[in-house]
Amino acid sequence: QVQLVESGGGLVQAGGSLRLSCAASGRTFSSYVMGWFRQAPGKEREFVSAVTRSGGNTYYSDSVKGRFTISRDNAKNTVYLQMNSLKPEDTAVYCCAADLYGGAWNMNPAEYEYWGQGTQVTVSS
Repeated sequence: QVQLVESGGGLVQAGGSLRLSCAASGRTFSSYVMGWFRQAPGKEREFVSAVTRSGGNTYYSDSVKGRFTISRDNAKNTVYLQMNSLKPEDTAVYCCAADLYGGAWNMNPAEYEYWGQGTQVTVSS
């Protein structure tokens, strides 16, 4: 069992930056693939980014590649999402998720066992 708590969301103007954090407690953090997903009103949950257990490999959706950076600090049980050059279409609730049993990484939300409550990111034009 792992508990996930996100922080760092807020309101920002287009072109600005935010850094999301997801603090984990419970079982060994380094056992989990960690992912970030987002869901905008009226839309399905969307994969944003994932990082492998060691942090050595990262993956991004095409919509955020080059603007967002995922990282993790296994000593601090925390995963981060640095978001730069934000656009109004990035507005959504962002959730982190943990996958214990899957492969090296995963973009399918159904494969993640644990989820945080989410943090709102709003980008104004």
